[in-house]
Amino acid sequence: MNNLKKHKANKVIKGDSRRSFMAKLSAGTIATVCLPGIAIGSDKRLLIREFGKTAEPSEIIYKSVTAIAEMIRKKQISAVEVVNTYIDRIDDINYRLNAVTMECFDRALEEAKKADQALAKGNSTGSLHGVPMTIKDSFMTEGVVSTGGTIGKMNYIPKEDATVVDRLRNGGGILLGKTNTPEFTLIGGVLGVNSTNNIIYGISKNPYDLNKTTSGSSGGAGAIVASGGSAFDVGTDWGGSVRGPSSTNGIAGIKPTSVRLPRTGHIVDYGGLFDLWQQPGPMARYVKDLDLLTPIMAGPDFKDAAVVPMPWPDYKKVDLSQLKVAFFPENGIAKTDPATIETVKKAAKWMDEISMDVVEDCPKNLLIELGTIRRDLIIGDGWQWLKRATDRAGSKTYGASLRERLINQNDVITTAHYTKLLEMQDANRSKMLQWFAQYDVIICPSTNSPAGDINSEYNEESRYMDNPGESYTKPFNTCGWPGAVVRCGQNSDGLPIGVQIVAQPWREDVALAVASYLELKSGGWQKPSI
Repeated sequence: MNNLKKHKANKVIKGDSRRSFMAKLSAGTIATVCLPGIAIGSDKRLLIREFGKTAEPSEIIYKSVTAIAEMIRKKQISAVEVVNTYIDRIDDINYRLNAVTMECFDRALEEAKKADQALAKGNSTGSLHGVPMTIKDSFMTEGVVSTGGTIGKMNYIPKEDATVVDRLRNGGGILLGKTNTPEFTLIGGVLGVNSTNNIIYGISKNPYDLNKTTSGSSGGAGAIVASGGSAFDVGTDWGGSVRGPSSTNGIAGIKPTSVRLPRTGHIVDYGGLFDLWQQPGPMARYVKDLDLLTPIMAGPDFKDAAVVPMPWPDYKKVDLSQLKVAFFPENGIAKTDPATIETVKKAAKWMDEISMDVVEDCPKNLLIELGTIRRDLIIGDGWQWLKRATDRAGSKTYGASLRERLINQNDVITTAHYTKLLEMQDANRSKMLQWFAQYDVIICPSTNSPAGDINSEYNEESRYMDNPGESYTKPFNTCGWPGAVVRCGQNSDGLPIGVQIVAQPWREDVALAVASYLELKSGGWQKPSI
């Protein structure tokens, strides 16, 4: 019987089961397939040599971080050439995208020159030696204006880098500039605008359609990486702000397990009641680059007290044939676009070709419960937690969206109710883990639709008061689980559709192994027309 089935139901979706697939493979009736380095059962480890490698365009700006680093290391191209090429690309496209908000090109070229000189002497700064990058403007960057999208910091020039930026630069990465973010990374920005935006730098646009949203809050990052203006970027994810823009802009991204990466130097940093929700995460065109970049940034910095020194697992050792997969094309809460539903179903069928078991299952009631708790915690103290965060950041002047939040005291609850919510959150996390224990990985939408119109009316109140649990990303921030996104399709207008792959805590290797397989099946990132 086909493994791809609906939980506790007889509904079966057509497609080869793993048993059928392996039988055909052994008989030689289909081509040998295997993700490079990823086993499909120990008995087939030698037989199945290679699924194929993701094709990379010849243009340097569209190559993977991994390929660029190797080319520089082998002296096939100089760091100066690479940096100049990316600068030219930003100059060509950014006036249309408004993705890069502050550049540091002169410094980048000077660093590239030094990188080439070092390499000529046999010295390397690390695995990113000479590779250009951009960084979300919510991170502090030494010597480069870092606003966090808020007026009170519009001229702020930090004297040091955020921890993750420092680690990337020490590993050889070269900063080209900062990418757009809403004020304090809170979606809303300028009221009435449905895209990453703020009143300092304006609105970012989607490279696949300039009238469409980039999503947020790492929307500038998603847009510039997708269009070949940066090899990679680093966003932050408090409720989907890496995964949403990665999906909408057709690239790959990952929110690691909570407290794997330090938040030091981010405008909304560590500590407080929502400490476990926030994680930095890399955004790149190829899944393999997420594996390269994340461990460089991970581990304690002895400032962010929550960070755990966990080993980084090797996704190439994951045996896809042994995975038990849960999928849900829609959660029964959010109004989900038909093309998104079909894309998730297609991804599930691909997994059914190779995995032990693929079951349609969604913890709908737990998601509604968790969404309600999360909403009430966010608004329950009258946004005083946000006021304290703005005070810590030294920002005394706000935009309209943030100001509207801070003056809203209508939903303040008692201390007793608030502490009860915290206990309910812990209880729900436990129930979610118990549900997840029967599976290794979840496949579901990352957003409920492809990119929407920029001029769609944005309703701040509805974001927090209606349909608790409708988000496809927020539950996994609250639970702390790792979640990757990879492009698996597009709608009839050519807008990318990403699929979210969620793994159990500390099992980023599983999420990335599945993402790599889906990337190979779908083709992953596709060059926009811009």
